[in-house]
Amino acid sequence: MSDMNEKTQQNKPETLSDVLDQNNINKLFDKENEEKGTHLRNLAEILDSGKIHSERLPILDVVFDRLVRLLTTTLRNFTSDNVDIRCSRVTSIRFSDYLNSIPLPTLIGVFKAKQWDTPALITIDSQLVYSIVDVLLGGRKSAQTNNRIEGRAYTTLERNLVERLVEVILSDFTEAFSPICDVDFQYERLETNPRFAAIVHEKNVTMKIVFKIEMEDRGGQFDLVIPYSSIGPIRDLLLQNFMGEKFGCDQIWEDHLADRIQEADIKLEAALPTEEFSLGEVLNWKIGSQIVLSSTMQSPIHLSSQNYQLLLGKLGQKNGHVAVKVNDILFGKDGELQ
Repeated sequence: MSDMNEKTQQNKPETLSDVLDQNNINKLFDKENEEKGTHLRNLAEILDSGKIHSERLPILDVVFDRLVRLLTTTLRNFTSDNVDIRCSRVTSIRFSDYLNSIPLPTLIGVFKAKQWDTPALITIDSQLVYSIVDVLLGGRKSAQTNNRIEGRAYTTLERNLVERLVEVILSDFTEAFSPICDVDFQYERLETNPRFAAIVHEKNVTMKIVFKIEMEDRGGQFDLVIPYSSIGPIRDLLLQNFMGEKFGCDQIWEDHLADRIQEADIKLEAALPTEEFSLGEVLNWKIGSQIVLSSTMQSPIHLSSQNYQLLLGKLGQKNGHVAVKVNDILFGKDGELQ
């Protein structure tokens, strides 16, 4: 009987508690191996593999840095207070996870990139809402602006002031993108419930950019949430390596170069309309031969330089000299040859 019990115990499958004791759990998460400096593939790495990995967009970092500089000046004029802004972090997150992580109460502005025809979000947290209201309405600096009254919805005045703040941010965001591409960020509406701010599918990957604003002892933060599908049209531009602090533009040098180009000398050539002759006629030409042309005073004359046609006119005479009256310009408004 004892032999049968021993065989039964041997054939009995091991339970989870028998297999995964504390030592085995530590090995799975590689705590012991971390102390030894080894790097083994463990359960922690498998869990981390489910995270969202996105490609780096160098130019986009420059755009956000430019937005910080523009907003610092704009909000100082907007609030008449000393404002300090910093872009704390840029992360990738699924849209459903972001909506679930929004701390309530909050105000969510929905805006749209006109040229891309795609929506995005700007989320203003409650602390920044009350800070802006307090600053714009002349509140004292020692006032506590982050005390939310439970059960009270945002007033019309608070919503209107936040809408003005959102419009200011979007205006500077448009200007920050201007060296890269032409895009207009247009404000659409303001929501208080994250469910009503669903702009893309919940599984879509979005870019979350957190900006922190400090106004002495007041402040808060706002988030820009942009779906990666929105920046598809300019993805190639954002992947370029950034060189220089002004996107390769130096306004002083451009103005100087434009002034000097205006003084440059160019050689213009006036050409009559072409004529066709037979080879026999050309071979019979001698010194003193007269060539009869079919051109008249109304025939068009092309003025060109370095084989580029610039002007079109008609043949005439002025002050005893042969002249050409310009009737048409053959290059575009921006100086591009047509």
